[in-house]
Amino acid sequence: MAATMEVADIVVVAIYFILVLAIGFLAMRKSNHNTVNGYFLAGRSMNWAAIGASLFVSNIGSWLFIPVYIQSGVFTMPEYLSKRYGGRRLKVYFAALSLILYIFTKLSVDLYAGALFIQESLGWNLYLSIILLITMTAVLTVTGGLVAVIYTDTVQAFLMITGALCLTGISLVKVGGLEGVWTKYMQASPNITAILLSSPNLTYSESCHHHLSPKPNALRILRGPRDPDLPWPGFLLGQTPASLWYWCTDQVVVQRVLAAKNIAHAKGSTIFAGFLKILPMFVIVIPGMISRIFFADELACISPEHCLEVCGSEAGCSNVAYPRLVMSVMPVGLRGLMMAVMIAALMSDLDSIFNSASTIFTLDIYKMLRKKASSRELVMVGRLFVVAMVIISIAWVPVIIEMQGGQMFYYIQEVTDYLTPPVAALFLLGVLWRRCNETGAFWGGMVGFTIGALRLVLALVYREPLCDQPDERPSFIKDVHFMYVAVLLFWGSALVAVVKSAQTTLTSTKWQKEMEEEGGMRRRWKRGIALKQEEQSLGGG
Repeated sequence: MAATMEVADIVVVAIYFILVLAIGFLAMRKSNHNTVNGYFLAGRSMNWAAIGASLFVSNIGSWLFIPVYIQSGVFTMPEYLSKRYGGRRLKVYFAALSLILYIFTKLSVDLYAGALFIQESLGWNLYLSIILLITMTAVLTVTGGLVAVIYTDTVQAFLMITGALCLTGISLVKVGGLEGVWTKYMQASPNITAILLSSPNLTYSESCHHHLSPKPNALRILRGPRDPDLPWPGFLLGQTPASLWYWCTDQVVVQRVLAAKNIAHAKGSTIFAGFLKILPMFVIVIPGMISRIFFADELACISPEHCLEVCGSEAGCSNVAYPRLVMSVMPVGLRGLMMAVMIAALMSDLDSIFNSASTIFTLDIYKMLRKKASSRELVMVGRLFVVAMVIISIAWVPVIIEMQGGQMFYYIQEVTDYLTPPVAALFLLGVLWRRCNETGAFWGGMVGFTIGALRLVLALVYREPLCDQPDERPSFIKDVHFMYVAVLLFWGSALVAVVKSAQTTLTSTKWQKEMEEEGGMRRRWKRGIALKQEEQSLGGG
């Protein structure tokens, strides 16, 4: 059975809170956070190490796009679209889409994950825990801006790596090393008889049997084209290009790089973050596999009824694997460290989302409506928007609990794969192809967004049934993986943008030629009249 938090663990967590708050406020005092440049981009003064650590805790970016962004001098990604293509349509579209995605995917995942860990370790009320964590994160973000976010992220990155490495080391010793992981994981199936004997009221359906044992190809990355989890054609042709949205155009990721003091620090930060990003394979994936080995009877629950009893979700209990391992194998004190690590991960994501969302709202929406707004007014609006985000986040908690279903990873992947591939295509074309114009980009984005939004609505209406229920969804829903939809959206949007840009360019060229020809005819006609008048004048003389 999992242990519970003791006094020493709680002391460690309290020290962490004090440390993070102190660093955040010290960083705030050193920065000019009352100006737009200082509040939203840390005065463009950050070094590669701080940015790299911050990128790691809130994920990394690709530096192919960095020189373009820095040279354009933009604050936000919607602003870049507006500068590159002209007009306001693309700017408003991407700004609104970004804010929607932040609220309904990023915040929902972070809030649920943090609340779940607190529930496993402390048994606190979910709503009280979430309100306290969001409030503390918002205080840092509202008062200190991006400077406070980056410096606290740097401390949290060190804390996360240290705690996660400790958990990995202790878990590997208990399971028998990497060899023990590879052999025991494939045998990690629940003892159905023992579970049913211990809980006589439980039922077990044979239709749930395929969920109980790891799949034969569980340790393979590239799987068959009809694999329900990770089909390789969809992954390579759809997921990988669509990931350009997250790695290269998401405000949460790019905003840190824009805060670099120069291009060398910007590139160095992403390379540093890339090296750190190798660690999750060892400090997240392997501990998750070990947790399945130790708690197969719980994590591989035998029925929706059993899953509800174990973790409060009928769809599955994989979400509690990591916190359950922490509370079971870590000694007193280190449990508190890991509690702080999980809080660090939650706070890093939340403060990143709050800061980036306030930047987009203030500079891309509010400033467009009030062009003469002062710098102080813009900073104040940014802070007030963070407060509004906090209120929306807390109000969204009941919906999160209802819709999480035990499969939050697939939920966020589905939503982003249905809405973001067209955006990735527009940015890629904008950087690599000069002839792509605003008309082509707009219609490419709108066609892709319409198809993706329709598919998302259908996916939400026709949800995957529980394992003991028949799957009566339409074939185009249950048999078409969302990664294949991402293939259609990315390449289809790019094709529409290219064709429409070429068409409008040809039309413009043709119109220009016609105008030039018409102008030539008018000039010749005027010249003819002038010559005739001159002849008449000479003849009359």
